[in-house]
Order: sequence, then structure tokens, then C-alpha cells
Amino acid sequence: MATDKHWHIKPNKDKAIMLAKREIAVFVHDAVGLEGIHFTLPEIQTLLDGITVGGHKLSDQQIAVNQGNAWRHLFDSIQQGTFKLNADYACQLHGIAGKEEALEWGQFRSGGVTIAGTVYLPPDANELPCLFDKMVAGTKSIDDIFDQAIFVFLTMARNQFFYDVNKRMGRFMMNGILLNAGYPAINLPAKRQLEFNQLMLSFYETGEQEPMNQFMRSCLDERLVKIMCEEKYR
Repeated sequence: MATDKHWHIKPNKDKAIMLAKREIAVFVHDAVGLEGIHFTLPEIQTLLDGITVGGHKLSDQQIAVNQGNAWRHLFDSIQQGTFKLNADYACQLHGIAGKEEALEWGQFRSGGVTIAGTVYLPPDANELPCLFDKMVAGTKSIDDIFDQAIFVFLTMARNQFFYDVNKRMGRFMMNGILLNAGYPAINLPAKRQLEFNQLMLSFYETGEQEPMNQFMRSCLDERLVKIMCEEKYR
């Protein structure tokens, strides 16, 4: 799957996290927009500053705040060296991202789920711990950091480890891998929702990752790539 498009990026963890922190309101705005929850960017910025906004359900505001809190936890974990690609960390982060939204949060789902628009049925709940371990092991055979990160996102989305917040959790873990390695985060713009949904439905059916891999790579903001590639001059 690897492409040379972004291999000229020079990994720099501090710079990658700095850039991601500056974009947190955009990340949250797009993430909730993809879920059909529509806030303006200034409204998201206000919510992340701890102030409620009028004209929106409190439950929708909580979902947005949860996303902001999950991003902050992810940043802190990476900077403190505690980010891990394992089930414990994923559940810990889901406990923040899925709080009061998912049927159960902070743990793998305990029952079956379906995915709207497809006949594909995610694995039984009792298979999930082994499948997560298998996913982690699978990353070790992938050299390209973008392929590795996108593989985790797609595998988490298709296995549906949680009752809800699966695609968002997959993207959190994807970006944890990228940022921890010193590469910029990939944000999925809400304006590309139709393209994303169409490709994901096909992916659920076939399990073929290549089309979604290329789509996710195309979402990487070239402005961030340019900044990551800047040389330091003294």
C-alpha cells in the first residue's frame, strides 16, 4: 500500500503535536459533523473553552466536549510516553471519547452489533480481545508508518470493538501512532463525508483496505506537510 508521497516528511514529535493542538477545534468540528451533529467552528471553539452554546442539544454538546477531552488526553499521553497501542489504552481513551454516548464506555462491547447500510456482521464480542491482539501483531509487519496507522483505523472500524464511537476511536488510535512517531495527524474533513461513507461501506463488505488507505492519505493537510518539512535555520 505504501506510497512515497509523504516520506519526505522529517519526523518531529514536538512539531507534530504542536500543529495538532492548534487544529483541535477543526478536528472536533469535523468529527462531530461526520456524525450528523452540526456546530459552527466558533461554537466548537466556545465549547472547548468550557462554555455551553445555545440552540443545540446538551447531548450533542457533550459529544463535542468528549472529543476535545479525548484529543487532550491523547496529546498528554504521547508527551508523557504513556501512549500504547493496546486494548487497555484504547478502552481508557474510549472511556473519555464515548462517555454517556455509547451503551457502554471504557470497555469492549459485550454483545453483537450491526453496521447500517451493509450486510457485513462484525465479529462476536468474545472474539474481540484476540482480534485486537492480532491487529497489534499485524502492525509489526508493516514498515510504512501511514500504512500502519491507517491499518489500525480500518481494522478497528471493521471489528467494531465498542458499541459506539468506533470510527472516531480508530482515528484517535491512528493519529496516536502518527503523532507518537513524529508525523502529522490525519484529519477527515466533514465536507468529504459522502466519499468517506461510500468507500467505508465497500470496505466493510470486502475488507479490502487499499481504496480507503489512499483516501485517508489524501486527507493529510498539505500545509502541515510543508511545515513539517521546513528546515531549521540558525
